[in-house]
Amino acid sequence: MSLSVRILIAWFLLAGLATLLFLNSILNQLPSSVRQASEEVLIDSANLMAEVAALHWEQGFAPDSPFAAAVRSYQSRSLDAHIWSRHKTRTELLIYLTDSQGQVLFHSDPALIGEDFSRWRDVSLTLRGEYGARTTRLDPQDELSSYMHVAAPVQSGEQLLGVLTLAQPTASLQPFITLAHGYFWQRGGLILLGALLLGAALSIWITRSIRRLLDYVERVGNGERASLPVLGEKELDRLARATEAMRAEIDGKAYVEAYVHTLTHEMKSPLSAIRGAAELLQEAQMPEPDRQRFLANIDSESARLQRLIDRLLSLASVEKRQHLEQVETLDLNALIARELESKRPLASRKQLELTLHGANGPRMLEGENFLLQQAISNLLDNAIEFSLPGGQVTARVEDAAKHWLLCIRNDGPAMPDYALERVFERFYSLPRPDGQRKSTGLGLSFVQEVAQLHHGSISLHNVEGGVEAQLLLAKQQPA
Repeated sequence: MSLSVRILIAWFLLAGLATLLFLNSILNQLPSSVRQASEEVLIDSANLMAEVAALHWEQGFAPDSPFAAAVRSYQSRSLDAHIWSRHKTRTELLIYLTDSQGQVLFHSDPALIGEDFSRWRDVSLTLRGEYGARTTRLDPQDELSSYMHVAAPVQSGEQLLGVLTLAQPTASLQPFITLAHGYFWQRGGLILLGALLLGAALSIWITRSIRRLLDYVERVGNGERASLPVLGEKELDRLARATEAMRAEIDGKAYVEAYVHTLTHEMKSPLSAIRGAAELLQEAQMPEPDRQRFLANIDSESARLQRLIDRLLSLASVEKRQHLEQVETLDLNALIARELESKRPLASRKQLELTLHGANGPRMLEGENFLLQQAISNLLDNAIEFSLPGGQVTARVEDAAKHWLLCIRNDGPAMPDYALERVFERFYSLPRPDGQRKSTGLGLSFVQEVAQLHHGSISLHNVEGGVEAQLLLAKQQPA
């Protein structure tokens, strides 16, 4: 499981648990809060009705009394009240009135008139001058059968005449509690969805820099060129720079060691030839032709050493670079035309024809002029050196979507299959078809490094009637 998925799951579990705990707390408190709000309204209503009852105290509360008639009229009312999601069509309040001893003088249910309610909390507490209220279930097994009772004293001046109680069924509050439950669960779901989206964004944001750093390390580990990523997080940026410094130090040591070994190996042969010729020249009696031959040999081997060192330095300067430094917009056709013109004296020695095909119009790309010039020059040198006298070397540029494909072909002998891939190794070289000695074996290595810096590639192919080098170069450098 990836780090980003783990972060997302952990965040979602944390946010989900917090949301569920919060909703559970709210929903558990909701019924009590709704009942408290309803109780407050009952208190005001009970005290108002107690004042009305006090006005009718002298008249009594017989079934034909005005107070009883008013209650019956209230109970028979047909309501049409739309309260949010609830449609209220009938009255639900119960009303009863007791004297100062707790005996029922009036009740919404006439069958209970005359009963002793003095032991009920609403009546007993009110008679003692306290706040009287109770909640009682009609069915002990059914929570929704309960009624909330709120009592208020009936007084005449300072004299306590009795107690008036209003009762409301808690079932009438359940639709509002159910509606609130649905609302909170809906909002909770939206909160969890938002938390999931936020967690996904947070996971992507946190792991983006880690993925960039990991990609950089993997590319470097695979021997690819990779630029050090610029990371916004201070700690990760320090880690990236420390990794780059360690890589540079390790690569530097390995690079120097490899070059010392290869350079030592390649220099042995010309140095031995120079030393042998110098020892022979020290002999007193040597014919002049031999002396000139040995001097020419020293000069030739010295020039070979110079070429080896120069090309090795050029290759080293390119190999240690991770990206292009002086990028400019160039015309690839113009570059090739200039290099072809500069190679004509060399080609004329072998009576070779140099041709550029399809040069109608510019072929623009972004790159370093010097590096591309040197790479094209090396490819043309190889094509000329491996051509047979009187042949031809052709160059053309093809459009390959986001790249230009430069093809340089000669009509020389085919290359051995085993050498097609090895020719890009440092110091690997093949003998020329005209019997010339091997080259330094660094030219194609240099071209390969330049191609990779330009986000391209180089390959050699045996084609009908010769060999073709294909140099792929990106038209535009990635940002």
